[in-house]
Amino acid sequence: MKIHKIVMWGCVVLSLAGAKAVSDTELGLRNVPLNNEDKVKLQGFKYSDKAPGESKVFERAYENAPPMIPHDIEGLTDFTQSTNACLDCHSVEVAQDMGATPVPKSHLYDLRNSKSITEGIADSRWNCTQCHAPQAQLKPLVGNTFKPEYRDSASKKSSNLLDVINEGVK
Repeated sequence: MKIHKIVMWGCVVLSLAGAKAVSDTELGLRNVPLNNEDKVKLQGFKYSDKAPGESKVFERAYENAPPMIPHDIEGLTDFTQSTNACLDCHSVEVAQDMGATPVPKSHLYDLRNSKSITEGIADSRWNCTQCHAPQAQLKPLVGNTFKPEYRDSASKKSSNLLDVINEGVK
């Protein structure tokens, strides 16, 4: 196969003469055109319908990974910066009494302005489902042999992200 050198807009682009183009239906796992959602079929899955406190909690994917939500979130995610149902159970003040995981220190610190938050959580942390997703019972599309390593056993169930961010910083 012969390689052609093409210069476009000052960039060098290499192309393989006679190389077969790859269709967008051959990319990834969806096998349908990327610009058409009509034929997309989602894999069947079911979120937990158990109430908070009744579900088995999945282990974190890796140290300081956002934990998955182990309970039904129907009706709980219509939150705003000033109204957040997650904090009704997960705020530091009530989490222990509710049997819930309290928000970690990283949610109580404004990283942009380097200051602790005394009321509520950091402005960048109110959209919980931006990082936390509900646990679903489904078969993985591809196998995964990744095994996380934790510094200690507490890291499996809690976050020390703010400490890790500041590691070695004076």
